[in-house]
This record gives sequence, structure tokens and C-alpha cells, in this order.
Amino acid sequence: MSETIDTAGLQQVPGVDLGTPQPKPTATTPGLTEATLPVWSGGKIETGVWECGVGSFTAVRDGYTEICYLISGEVTITAEGAEPRTYRGGDIVVMPSGWRGTWDVHTPVRKHYTVVDD
Repeated sequence: MSETIDTAGLQQVPGVDLGTPQPKPTATTPGLTEATLPVWSGGKIETGVWECGVGSFTAVRDGYTEICYLISGEVTITAEGAEPRTYRGGDIVVMPSGWRGTWDVHTPVRKHYTVVDD
């Protein structure tokens, strides 16, 4: 069965209100906040919009793969054992299951994410 998901109001994703930012649990920068607006989930997939302020945090992708389209901002992502890579609005980042690393957010980042459980 195919179903259309109503995302009216998300056409201008950079302007969508994601709600009140909350403290980032894995922040290494004091006071770092994030906000998330899940758009849809079903089965092994969830998709939505996420944003984070300037600062650093650690990340682990155990049990799921995350595909990100950066809408705006700039971030340097360093996977364990790899060289840092800088991404900007318009870039796509894939973090496969088992990925571990650090995000250093230089300007506030907003992304569209899709998470696929293993």
C-alpha cells in the first residue's frame, strides 16, 4: 500500500519551527542545544528535521544508519580513525550502523535526516 504523507508547511524547511531547543545529551560544549521535528516513521524508518547550535558533541550510530541532507550551516565531522571532513548546506552525509565520531558545528546546522534501523 502506498500512502502520501502530508507535510504541508515544510516546503520552506529552513523556516520551519522545530520547537524549543533542548540540551544536547552528548555535548562536549556546555549549553549546546538541539531541536528535532520528526515528520514520519514507519517500520524501520524515521525521517524529520533536526538542528543544532554552535559547539561540539559526540555521536554513535549503533543499530541504525543515518542519512543526512544538510539544509544549512557548516560542520566538521570526524569519524573515529578518519580525517576530519567539513560539510555545508547542500551536502549529504551518511553514517552507517556502527559509526562513531565527533561533530564540531561552526555555524548553526539544520538537516533533514532519515534513520534506517538494522
